[in-house]
Amino acid sequence: MWIPTEHEKYGVVIASFRGTVPYGLSLEIGDTVQILEKCDGWYRGFALKNPNVKGIFPSSYVHLKNACVKNKGQFEMVIPTEDSVITEMTSTLRDWGTMWKQLYVRNEGDLFHRLWHIMNEILDLRRQVLVGHLTHDRMKDVKRHITARLDWGNEQLGLDLVPRKEYAMVDPEDISITELYRLMEHRHRKKDTPVQASNHHLFVQMKSLMCSNLGEELEVIFSLFDSKENRPISERFFLRLNRNGLPKAPDKPERHCSLFVDLGSSELRRDIYITVHIIRIGRMGAGEKKNACSVQYRRPFGCAVLSIADLLTGETKDDLILKVYMCNTESEWYQIHENIIKKLNARYNLTGSNAGLAVSLQLLHGDIEQIRREYSSVFSHGVSITRKLGFSNIIMPGEMRNDLYITIERGEFEKGGKSVARNVEVTMFIVESSGQILKDFISFGSGEPPASEYHSFVLYHNNSPRWSELLKLPIPVDKFRGAHIRFEFRHCSTKEKGEKKLFGFSFVPLMQEDGRTLPDGTHELIVHKCEENTNLQDTARYLKLPFSKGILLGNNHQAMKATKESFWITSFLCSTKLTQNGDMLDLLKWRTHPDKITGCLSKLKEIDGSEIVKFLQDTLDTLFGILDENSQKYGSKVFDSLVHIINLLQDSKFHHFKPVMDTYIESHFAGALAYRDLIKVLKWYVDRITEAERQEHIQEVLKAQEYIFKYIVQSRRLFSLATGGQNEEEFRCCIQELLMSVRFFLSQESKGSGALSQSQAVFLSSFPAVYSELLKLFDVREVANLVQDTLGSLPTIVHVDDSLQAVKLQCIGKTVESQLYTNPDSRYILLPVVLHHLHMHLQEQKDLIMCARILSNVFCLIKKNSSEKSVLEEIDVIVASLLDILLRTILEITSRPQPSGSAMRLQFQDVTGEFVACLLSLLRQMTDRHYQQLLDSFNTKEELRDFLLQIFTVFRILIRPEMFPKDWTVMRLVANNVIITTVLYLSDALRKNFLNENFDYKIWDSYFYLAVIFINQLCLQLEMFTPSKKKKVLEKYGDMRVTMGCEIFSMWQNLGEHKLHFIPALIGPFLEVTLIPQPDLRNVMIPIFHDMMDWEQRRSGNFKQVEAKLIDKLDSLMSEGKGDETYRELFNSILLKKIERETWRESGVSLIATVTRLMERLLDYRDCMKMGEVDGKKIGCTVSLLNFYKTELNKEEMYIRYIHKLYDLHLKAQNFTEAAYTLLLYDELLEWSDRPLREFLTYPMQTEWQRKEHLHLAIIQNFDRGKCWENGIILCRKIAEQYESYYDYRNLSKMRMMEASLYDKIMDQQRLEPEFFRVGFYGKKFPFFLRNKEFVCRGHDYERLEAFQQRMLNEFPHAIAMQHANQPDETIFQAEAQYLQIYAVTPIPESQEVLQREGVPDNIKSFYKVNHIWKFRYDRPFHKGTKDKENEFKSLWVERTSLYLVQSLPGISRWFEVEKREVVEMSPLENAIEVLENKNQQLKTLISQCQTRQMQNINPLTMCLNGVIDAAVNGGVSRYQEAFFVKEYILSHPEDGEKIARLRELMLEQAQILEFGLAVHEKFVPQDMRPLHKKLVDQFFVMKSSLGIQEFSACIQASPVHFPNGSPRVCRNSAPASLSPDGPRVIPRRSPLSYPAVNRYSSSSLSSQASAEVSNITGQSESSDEVFNMQPSPSTSSLSSTHSASPNVTSSAPSSARASPLLSDKHKHSRENSCLSPRERPCSAIYPTPVEPSQRLLFNHIAEGALPRSDPNLSAPEKAVNPTPSSWSLDSGKEAKNMSDSGKILSPPVPPRPTQTASPARHTTSVSPSPAGRSPLKGSGQGFTPSPVEYQSPGLTSYSPVLSGSYSSGISSLSRCSTSETSGFESQMPEGPAQAAGPGAEEPGRRESRTPPPYSVYERTLRRPGPLPHSLSIPVAVAVAATVEPPALPPKPPAPRPGPPENGPRRTEPGPRPRPLPRKVSQL
Repeated sequence: MWIPTEHEKYGVVIASFRGTVPYGLSLEIGDTVQILEKCDGWYRGFALKNPNVKGIFPSSYVHLKNACVKNKGQFEMVIPTEDSVITEMTSTLRDWGTMWKQLYVRNEGDLFHRLWHIMNEILDLRRQVLVGHLTHDRMKDVKRHITARLDWGNEQLGLDLVPRKEYAMVDPEDISITELYRLMEHRHRKKDTPVQASNHHLFVQMKSLMCSNLGEELEVIFSLFDSKENRPISERFFLRLNRNGLPKAPDKPERHCSLFVDLGSSELRRDIYITVHIIRIGRMGAGEKKNACSVQYRRPFGCAVLSIADLLTGETKDDLILKVYMCNTESEWYQIHENIIKKLNARYNLTGSNAGLAVSLQLLHGDIEQIRREYSSVFSHGVSITRKLGFSNIIMPGEMRNDLYITIERGEFEKGGKSVARNVEVTMFIVESSGQILKDFISFGSGEPPASEYHSFVLYHNNSPRWSELLKLPIPVDKFRGAHIRFEFRHCSTKEKGEKKLFGFSFVPLMQEDGRTLPDGTHELIVHKCEENTNLQDTARYLKLPFSKGILLGNNHQAMKATKESFWITSFLCSTKLTQNGDMLDLLKWRTHPDKITGCLSKLKEIDGSEIVKFLQDTLDTLFGILDENSQKYGSKVFDSLVHIINLLQDSKFHHFKPVMDTYIESHFAGALAYRDLIKVLKWYVDRITEAERQEHIQEVLKAQEYIFKYIVQSRRLFSLATGGQNEEEFRCCIQELLMSVRFFLSQESKGSGALSQSQAVFLSSFPAVYSELLKLFDVREVANLVQDTLGSLPTIVHVDDSLQAVKLQCIGKTVESQLYTNPDSRYILLPVVLHHLHMHLQEQKDLIMCARILSNVFCLIKKNSSEKSVLEEIDVIVASLLDILLRTILEITSRPQPSGSAMRLQFQDVTGEFVACLLSLLRQMTDRHYQQLLDSFNTKEELRDFLLQIFTVFRILIRPEMFPKDWTVMRLVANNVIITTVLYLSDALRKNFLNENFDYKIWDSYFYLAVIFINQLCLQLEMFTPSKKKKVLEKYGDMRVTMGCEIFSMWQNLGEHKLHFIPALIGPFLEVTLIPQPDLRNVMIPIFHDMMDWEQRRSGNFKQVEAKLIDKLDSLMSEGKGDETYRELFNSILLKKIERETWRESGVSLIATVTRLMERLLDYRDCMKMGEVDGKKIGCTVSLLNFYKTELNKEEMYIRYIHKLYDLHLKAQNFTEAAYTLLLYDELLEWSDRPLREFLTYPMQTEWQRKEHLHLAIIQNFDRGKCWENGIILCRKIAEQYESYYDYRNLSKMRMMEASLYDKIMDQQRLEPEFFRVGFYGKKFPFFLRNKEFVCRGHDYERLEAFQQRMLNEFPHAIAMQHANQPDETIFQAEAQYLQIYAVTPIPESQEVLQREGVPDNIKSFYKVNHIWKFRYDRPFHKGTKDKENEFKSLWVERTSLYLVQSLPGISRWFEVEKREVVEMSPLENAIEVLENKNQQLKTLISQCQTRQMQNINPLTMCLNGVIDAAVNGGVSRYQEAFFVKEYILSHPEDGEKIARLRELMLEQAQILEFGLAVHEKFVPQDMRPLHKKLVDQFFVMKSSLGIQEFSACIQASPVHFPNGSPRVCRNSAPASLSPDGPRVIPRRSPLSYPAVNRYSSSSLSSQASAEVSNITGQSESSDEVFNMQPSPSTSSLSSTHSASPNVTSSAPSSARASPLLSDKHKHSRENSCLSPRERPCSAIYPTPVEPSQRLLFNHIAEGALPRSDPNLSAPEKAVNPTPSSWSLDSGKEAKNMSDSGKILSPPVPPRPTQTASPARHTTSVSPSPAGRSPLKGSGQGFTPSPVEYQSPGLTSYSPVLSGSYSSGISSLSRCSTSETSGFESQMPEGPAQAAGPGAEEPGRRESRTPPPYSVYERTLRRPGPLPHSLSIPVAVAVAATVEPPALPPKPPAPRPGPPENGPRRTEPGPRPRPLPRKVSQL
């Protein structure tokens, strides 16, 4: 049975449990669980990380921990009772764990590893805490380390700052907000501004001396030297090196490591140096022989220096190598370090051995104890301590020192009868009074133990040696008296014996007879001469002698002989026990000289402070002893001396001695009667203040009042103890009188000098320190009343001295911080005074920092939820006195401009923060009663209104992000909790007082605005928090956004008809609130929009304002990242449900649908913009949004903004052409006017003309960069016209030159023709603007299908590439996935004008082939019905799909959506006609190129002729004859009669073209190709015979072919195009790709891989060598050569011969792969490949006789450009080779034809009306002659008997170029001017043109709505009457040509070119 647990409430999982049992809870090791019930070894509960899932788990898997339970029962909360630091550590490490892994993912390796180390450290410290074996101090230390690391990690990871008190987290609910603010601020400051250590220490470690020839031991002496003052500032660190230059005692680190301690910040400067002096121990001369002398001397070796500032740059521990320098002359040795510092090179040089000193130096910062902790290893191994010379900056009490520093300076000696100077060595001893030498009291330095004697170094032959060696003598105090120092001088001989001969001595006593020690300074000692063997052990013999030259003068010139030689030393005493001051000794010994007391007391002020504090207790005892002795006589003097000593302790150097004085007062002071005298003298001084002229001494007295009162109180207590409390009343009266004097003095106003106010300020600054002393004797209330009276006596006049005002406030501040104020009783007494002064200062806005501090302290004492009556009363007083002024102060300081300096700004921020914390504290303490009293206190509604406006404004300020640092989330949440509580109270007052007739818009607006920005705060967006943080916030505060949202809704409903005041102003703010991803908040707020729509509908009959505002705000808000798909659905569903029953439902639904669609686009746009690089998705999304704003919303400004966003995207992607088209959208909105335009985006304020000019130039530049020069030319002309109209010839000239340069670029630079790809996006996972739609995309330069497909898959990494080209079914459309279907398509140029014109260079034509393309095509071959194995052409059909785009390419995007698709089926006969037409066209083109010498060589023509003739001989064309000319076919297809005639005509025309081609070929064929030519001629006659052609004339007469409509074709080809209207059947199809993925064909002569060979037949053979390998095949019909490629699949391999495998094998399965590259698909019907640019311009002079005439609805380009292979194939590999087309020529576009009434229309699946027939060709180009039915061709009548008679066959339709001078033919026909066809000849039907791209160079008839820019629109010749060429091309000069005089087509003389005028479009 399950029993609720009592004690087992909380545990940690110690082994993972999978939860495989029924109701089992899956747990992982380390999870924390809360236990609810238990049963037989099982627990039931939940994991704290997921409290919603409950289950059971074994009790053995859980380690129980102690915990306390809050809210027992269903909603109980378990809190572990472990140390709060442990709890914080655990939760923090869990949060870090997930973030730590993310660092690895984001590749932030450095932080990842640092955090890993910190986490391991914290875990290690956690173990130490959990074990529980740490001492109290160690535990504090560990916690300090833990919290420091937690804070560091939180800061690095951007987590919140944690408020802590003594290392434990604090609950903000348990402390006042002001205290919380202080904790946060303290931690923040600590984090931001690390405290600069005032103490620094230098760690020195000697490594070695690197020198090549040492051989002697060395002494190395380190010290710190101040080059500014030229003196050492530290003791010495002394160490010895062995002969190898290494430390002598390596096992004792203290011998070679030292710490120079207590360096102040002032000593870390450039002129402080580390000096190193090196002394060698050895022979006198460094190079002497070993046996010269055995005695060892100390001799100078070298010196090195280093500036301490060089160490400040880094904390490096790397060894430094210091250069060692040698002194040039030994006499300069004493100052060698100075010379090196000053760089006096002449006085030193580098040591000959070039020695280097290897040392390790490191600066450490902080207190010495801190250094001991942090560098414990250094201290544990041992390190010597080197002190500063003398006392440190701060003298600490208890410091015991008695060090005498002696510097051996110099000597002056006589030669002593020698011829050379002496080698003097000084030996020093310390001698006791008994004559014994003191052992071990001479210290050479910190690394060496003290010695008993000292030997100086020896300077060679120097009678005036200078040593400057510093020694420390740590002599005990008891040894000082009577002791002296003796110096013995010896001459060191350099002879073999090396004797040291004594020749004199000096001495100096350490203490004088009066008890004073040797005074500091330099002493010139007398050198007493003596014999070598003199015994100096008997000290009595020489102590009577004078020792100093200073004393000698006063001693009757005794022993004058000795005075010639002198010895100088400098002494310096550093002692806490001995003094050198005689006045001090006199004072301490006052009883021996009573007569000197007055003088001694007077001189006390002149004694150095360090001497006084050394003997502080003795001095104080002396003073009070003198006071007891005679208070009448000495009372005033003793008082003054006491004041001096007290004030001395205020000095920072001595303030550490205050505890010494406190201890003295508590424990040693015995003056029980002193209080009377002290009070009396103090009162006397206070009474004199107002009269005294000089106030300095009085101010000194007032400054010392704290300790004077301490002495008074202690004295009184001692007196009471001694007497049992006598004279108590008298004492009280004395104190009262004293304070009355004080009050009188304080109440006086300063007149004139201001000295009085200074005294008042001095008193006030020290008065609060007296409170605690008074409390020792008086009751709390008494003291409080005394203080209140005293502070109340201050003058309240505002204009008093500002400095006094500040001091008054400081006094108030200290009062609030004092012990007196913490007591509730005294606080209630003092509070009114405090508040009065605060109010006064806040009113004046003065001393705000101090006011803030006082207020903070006031509120710190008032704990939260303290319901004591006294606290509530205090809150009453504070609210009444300060709330209003506090609000005004916050408003005032936040509206000021922030100071610029960082320190000032920090101060400014602090004061604002403190006032805010005070306000929040006050509001949190206020109860219902307080709020009610506050609201009732306002007399009028105006006052209440002002108050509410003020507090709402302040709240808005508090919510600002910059109010608190970004990681102060704790503080922000507390503030928000207070704000929402207050707003709930105040909203009631708003409802009661400001509704209905009292409605006030301003206050309601302020309320709503506050509520909205409250909800939108970043710190309340719980979705961004970690789960644990979110849980904590929800537990403590709930979701405050929902609370405020409900309040907004409630208040909105209360407004009634006043809601109209807030429509549409509040739509944006409320929309922002609803975009927050909180479901409850959205459900509450979205219905408000319905309410707004309803009220707006009532007011104005529509809700246009609501719609406009919604749309405007949505864009800006969603671009900021707000909103999501859920919101879109929720918005839609809630509002649709709300408006179901409304009368305006329809318009409401429309609005909601519009807004929802906009959201879809904006969400997609935002998602796309998150991607890194610019891709098609980004651009497509922007285009979609841009069009939506233009067409559906008509929002011009948003439209223009997105135009520029799109423009920037294009520039980034280097889509310059698209960028130009995009910018044209904006250009079109402007006119050439002088209307001023405002500053907008990046445009300055300028006129419309200027902006349009700027845009034009930018667009031209982009067209230039995109190589779209033709469009740039048109814009150049437009802007040139403007310049011309303004007579701006300078710019006009530039523009014309620019235009000319664009023409040059067209002719000179190469342009690549892009490929086009159809892309289908299927599946629901695509963005809506792509979903289930198909597009055509313009590829990049050199981009082929495989590259394009890879790019698309990279853009959509989750997409699946479909491997077939069939139209997908519904399951794909609805799939929750992404499918991409990609294949290549062929562009169908709309304008054929330029493409059909002869003589136009390919550079020009290439532009028109791939620009302004609306239509694309792709073919699929298939067999219908039974396939004839003998002749598969009988059943070979072609399914042709045409795709029409919504806009032409290129345009504002690289891809556009397919608007319409048409699928038609071409019958086998139509297919055959098209193939032959294309092949004939190709032949004509090559022949023409050959004639005009456009070819570099004749190989392409050779191969093409060979392919056609050889195939025909072997049965190519005969296959068509077998298929379509047989009786069975003609009878069964009577409707195809005209088509059959057309096919026959094409065959005959081909024969004529071939014959003419052979004639041209013969003229140009090189000699080595003659055999091949001969072979071709022979085969051609075989071919003619196979066609049954004997003589062309006879053939023609036998079967004349007439135009069915009785009219000649306007083009030069005379063949008619008459097809039956019933030709193809209507085949409705979903897609052009719905053919079987794999088509297998039979292996008969024309059956294998039909479509795979089609394109190759249209071209040339792969290699010229293959021409000679052609063998006739019995299975190959003569038809095969003429079966040309279907227009859209023509291969585009270059014309150079290339070896290639057999194409039938190579491309056997080409249709099985839907994504093959067009370059590798020579025959794929699915993936056509445009030809190379060099081969596109092939047949410009021969017209379209070979074009298919099957459907007038299909324009010429559809039939002639980019021929597509049909789907039949050849069997023979060789034949396939022969017919494979190396050049893969693409037929050029043709001129338009007149409508052919008898021509049947091909049936299509399109629902759009069929366009009318094309217009006839303009007269600007010379047309081919029509059929001889109408008139004769002049070109072929004389020179070729073979070609002479057969006019009706269409062969005579070759152009004039074919018979030009280059071919050797001459026209015999009379030549007349060409007659232009007039409108009466035949009215051309204008083909209905599609909507152009956003900006097109052609003017078209619009067929659908769309943005039609006119900047690039120019007239195109569409009617016969038109006489002007396209303006983008220069006019071609007319050339004379033969032609019939009347009815032949004539070249129209070019007329004058009219200027295209820009059409002005009004701004949208």
